[in-house]
Amino acid sequence: MSKINVFFNGLSGNNRGEIEAKKVTEFYPDDELNFIDITKTDIKDVLDNDADKIVLCGGDGTLNHFVNDIDGLEVKKDVYFFATGSGNDFLNDLGKKPSDGPVKVNDYIFNLPTVKVNGMTRKFINGIGYGIDGYCCEEGDRIRATSDKPVNYTSIAIKGLLFKYKPTNAKVTVDGVTKEYKGVWLAPAMNGRFYGGGMIPTPGQKRLAEDKKLSNLVFYGAGKIKTLIMFPNIFKGEHVKFVKHTVVTEGKHIKVEYDRPVALQIDGETVLNVTEYEAFV
Repeated sequence: MSKINVFFNGLSGNNRGEIEAKKVTEFYPDDELNFIDITKTDIKDVLDNDADKIVLCGGDGTLNHFVNDIDGLEVKKDVYFFATGSGNDFLNDLGKKPSDGPVKVNDYIFNLPTVKVNGMTRKFINGIGYGIDGYCCEEGDRIRATSDKPVNYTSIAIKGLLFKYKPTNAKVTVDGVTKEYKGVWLAPAMNGRFYGGGMIPTPGQKRLAEDKKLSNLVFYGAGKIKTLIMFPNIFKGEHVKFVKHTVVTEGKHIKVEYDRPVALQIDGETVLNVTEYEAFV
C-alpha cells in the first residue's frame, strides 16, 4: 500500500474541486490517500513528507499554479496529474484523456518557459494567449462571476469576432528579429500545441524537443467575416494554410507589443490591461 498526497484546488469548478478530486480514488483503491487543498496549504511544507507519490487534481490553471509553487524546489517523488478540468489542453497535447487516469508528469513540469507581463514573472505549461483568446478568458471570468452555467468559449469567440473585440496593431520580436503587423487577432507564445479548450495555434510545437523553443502565431490582416470563416480551422491546426493571414515563428525569446491594452491569459488565467509580454526558454 502506497501513501499518496492528492493536491486539489477547492475553489475550482464552482467550488467542486474536492468532489472532483475524490474521483481519483477509483485508480488507487488499495492506497492511503491524503487530500490537501492547495488554496489552504503551502505546498513547500508538505511536498517532501512521508508520502510515496504526489497526485495533482485539477485543470490547466491548477497545474500552472502547482509548477509555479514548486519552482526552484527539488522534487524527489513521482508527480502524477489527474485532469478534472473542462479544457484539459495539457492532457490533449499528451494524447491522453481524463478516463485514462493519473499521468506521470515529471518530464513536463520542470525546465519550463517563463513569461514576464505587467511586472509579474511566471512559468507556464501550455501557452500565453494574447488577443481575442485573452478577451475570451476575460469574458469567461465575468460570466462565471454571475452564473453557475458552463462557459461556452466558442460562443464568446464568435461574438467577439463579430461585434465586441477590435484587432490591434502589433510589433513582434522573435530572437531579436522584429516585424510589425496590422489587424492582429491572435499573437500567442506556445510551449505546447493546445490552448483555449482545444485550439491548436501552433501545430508543429513540441514541448519536449531537444532544442527547446517556443512557437509564436500571428493571426492578422483579415476583416471580421473573413476571420470568422477561417477561425474554426484553428481547432484542427489547419488555419496555417491561410498563409496571407497567419505566420508561425519559432524562437527562444518572444516579445509581443500591442498598440492598446488588452487581456492576456497564462494557461487560462487572465491578466488584464496588457500592452506587451515577453516569453522565453
